[in-house]
Amino acid sequence: MSEAGLTYEAKASLALEQLGLGVAREHLDTACQQAAAGNWSYWHFLGYLLEGELQERHRKTVALNMQFARFPYLKRLEDFQFDAQPGLDRRLIEELATGRFLHEGRNIVFLGPPGVGKTHLAIALGVITAEMGHRVYFVTALEMARRLSKALAENTLHREMNNLTRPKLLVIDEVGYLKLEPAQASLLFQVICARYERNGAIILTSNKAFGEWGEVFGGDAVMASAALDRLLHRATVVNIRGESYRLKEKRQATGILVEAVAGNGTAPKKATVKKRGVTDSMPAVNGVP
Repeated sequence: MSEAGLTYEAKASLALEQLGLGVAREHLDTACQQAAAGNWSYWHFLGYLLEGELQERHRKTVALNMQFARFPYLKRLEDFQFDAQPGLDRRLIEELATGRFLHEGRNIVFLGPPGVGKTHLAIALGVITAEMGHRVYFVTALEMARRLSKALAENTLHREMNNLTRPKLLVIDEVGYLKLEPAQASLLFQVICARYERNGAIILTSNKAFGEWGEVFGGDAVMASAALDRLLHRATVVNIRGESYRLKEKRQATGILVEAVAGNGTAPKKATVKKRGVTDSMPAVNGVP
């Protein structure tokens, strides 16, 4: 039978298939039955039919965004231990989680010693961005510098720069953990400049105070100043000065071990553990004895 000879019921199913609305087509019969039983308006029926289609498309978009982002692991904001970092403004983090910074082209800079949750927060905000339907890309500063250096050598720098400037959000982790070579620092600077010109948001984590960024940028204080000028023009800077989670866990584990030994009625030959569970020989980390 030609398409002209089909009933409108059959045409509706065929049209949904031709338009690529597979979910709506799958639920068409059920939706029609519910609409008839509930005496739905045409608008209500159409909205109900398309809702499932939109939800499925959003699910696929989020899945692709998460795959593209290349997060090293999954972290969510609800898993962050705010009680362990009392100096961190939770209301500020919750405001950032609204995603307004993305539309404002505002950067976020997390500063602090290792182990205080900078990467956790950066990934969590990146996941929220992906779930909002935006492209995100995660990369460490050193890995980005290496990839850009390789692209430069292979004459594919333009393509690699596009990969770093097109996403709605770029997350650059561990800036300052290792010193960049001058050529690598120059490439990092180009990425910051390119995203600044496009009004593209950056989330950046660093263990270095801004006054030390000259060392980060291959010893070039002028380039570091220029990078900071662009990075901080539209930025929210979050300083996390709490205790390292890893150090805290080590202290707790040490304390448990001491209690276990004491419970067996034996004690070490030499007292090497303080009451709070930190060994005398443990070096100070980030100013925490």
